[in-house]
Parts: sequence; structure tokens; C-alpha cells
Amino acid sequence: MTTDVVRAGYWFWTNHAFPVGSIDSKHFTHLFCAFAELDPETYKISFPTQAIHAFATFTETVQRKNPDVKTLLSIGEAGPSNNPILYSIASNKANRKLFISSSIDFARSNNFHGLDLCWLPTSFPPQNGFFFLLKEWRDAITAEAEESGNEPLLLTAQFEYDVEFSPCPPRSIPRFLDWMNLVAYDFHTPRNSRSTRAHAAWRSKPGDPSGEYSINAWMEKGVNQKKIVLGLPLFGNAWSLANAKNNGMFAPAKGAPSSYATGVISYEQITKFLAKIDTTQKFDPDTETHYCYNSTTWISYDDRKSITKKIEHARDLELLGYFVWHVGNDHNWILSKTGSYAFSPYIRLNSSV
Repeated sequence: MTTDVVRAGYWFWTNHAFPVGSIDSKHFTHLFCAFAELDPETYKISFPTQAIHAFATFTETVQRKNPDVKTLLSIGEAGPSNNPILYSIASNKANRKLFISSSIDFARSNNFHGLDLCWLPTSFPPQNGFFFLLKEWRDAITAEAEESGNEPLLLTAQFEYDVEFSPCPPRSIPRFLDWMNLVAYDFHTPRNSRSTRAHAAWRSKPGDPSGEYSINAWMEKGVNQKKIVLGLPLFGNAWSLANAKNNGMFAPAKGAPSSYATGVISYEQITKFLAKIDTTQKFDPDTETHYCYNSTTWISYDDRKSITKKIEHARDLELLGYFVWHVGNDHNWILSKTGSYAFSPYIRLNSSV
């Protein structure tokens, strides 16, 4: 299946307030349905019990507004994981075969156009298990397509921003995957930093993570830029300032504010925060991201200007595209529309938006 450009978004079923039917699929070329579940004994996949209908009708539903949108069933979970089931699958050839066969059958029977692995292991599977999982998965997809006469399913996977933590040799990724989804956010959060930081910086000081540094590092390790899809967050991270008067970048902080206990705040919530009378909004030119503050609450996030700049950089680097996490976090599709227009082959938004 040939893919010329990717403007993708994840739908995460646990956001019950945002059903599949609410997705404005016109802004996307690809949509990920997250996440399928795994049986710990058979290694077969299934839909979450609370969302069986939503998953089973996902493709049909999103194609009502955009008949051309492609759908992928995502397997795994959000963020770094020590998922023991996935370790068992990756570490054993027989288990890999059961999982791969189940995933292909399940995708075909439920009208998905591809499969996606959202597994960012915190330690590598033994004996290059991740490498063999991707290789055998690709081989099985190719064989199934040849036997059935169907277009091959798409196969993608998420990878951490730091290439040094790749669970398989980076040069192997283009051989097995249609593209890699590069997670270029959550570089700094109130859970791991006691000072305010840009959680999704495009640029940064030497030694500090950023989108630009990450892309270049993966390319230097052998991943063609046409296989890279840049991750964009439709959420921010919130800190509680130690001193309300010290409110710039790198200000001392005390973790997450009580109003946002996990520190994660959706773009929709951010727009409400910005509407408060005493909220100050800033654009940081060094990281090319936004931050805002009100009293002791300080938030790092992307807005229209920073999203546009990132996508313009992605186009200049000739990346395949971008994905957003996740569509239920947007506000009136503001950032999704911005991204779609900015990555259009014919339209480039003015960076002043």
C-alpha cells in the first residue's frame, strides 16, 4: 500500500466523552484506533469489552465524513511500558506467530487498513525479539496479501525520541515498517522535572531533547526521512510554580498543580485556561513552543503558531508526515485543521498564526 503523505491522528477509546462518531476525519489521511487488548495465554488480540462496537465499526464510522481515510488498529498502550504480555510475545517465536496471525485476521475481519504497535519497552526483549517481531510480522503481511490478492496491510510502530533506546537496529525499521511514529513530546514533565520546561520543544540547548535533534539522530542511524512521521501533542504539561513571580522557562516548580493532578492537560482545557482574565501567554523562540501561566499554574503546550512551525520544519526535512495524540484533546479541531493545512502540498500557513 503506497503512502505519499501522512496526516494522522490517534483515537483513544478511554475518552468516553469523545465517541468515534465525533471525529472530523476530513482533517486526516490516517486514523489509529487505540488500543486492542491482548490475551495473556493465547496472545490473540481482542477489542476492549467496553468498546467492542466502537472498534468493530471504526472504519465504517470515520469513512462517513472522509471515504478516503485509512484506518489502523493500534495494539499496546500509551507511553513507556513494561507490558509482560508483549515481552512474552517478542521473546518467543511460537508466541510471535500466534500474535501475528491473530492481528492480521482481526484487522481484515474488521475492515482496518493496517496495524500499529504502540509499545515503548523500558528494557529490550531478549535475543533481538523486537527485531524478529517486526520482521516476521512484515513477512506474514506480505504472504497474506499475495495469497488473498488484497493490498498489503500497513504496518507502523511508535518509537521514543531517543534513538539510543531503540529496541531494534534503526536501519532495520525501513525494511519492515511503512513508517515509524516518532514520539516527540513529553521530553520534560512535572513528574520528572522540578523546573518548568518545554515538554515538546522543537529546538533545545545541546544535550537536551527536542524534535529536531531526535529526527536528525534517527536519520544519522540510517532511517530515511520518508519513513519518519513526527508526533505532535494535542495536550500540554502543567507545573505548580514555587513562586508565582518567577514564571519563565526553567522556573523552580513543585510538581503538578492540584487542579491537574497528573500534570497532563488537554488543548481543550488549555483554551479555557487561556480565557481566564489573569492568564499570560508566551511564545518561546528558543524552543518554538508556547507556555502560559496564571498565579502558580504554568503550562507548556503547542498552539497554532508552534504547530505550524513544526510542520513547516517537517516539510523542509521531507518527512512523510505527522500524527497527533490524541484527537479527543483538540478544541473545535483548531490544531487538527492547522496541521492539515500546513502539511498540504499546496498550502503553507503564515507562521504568524
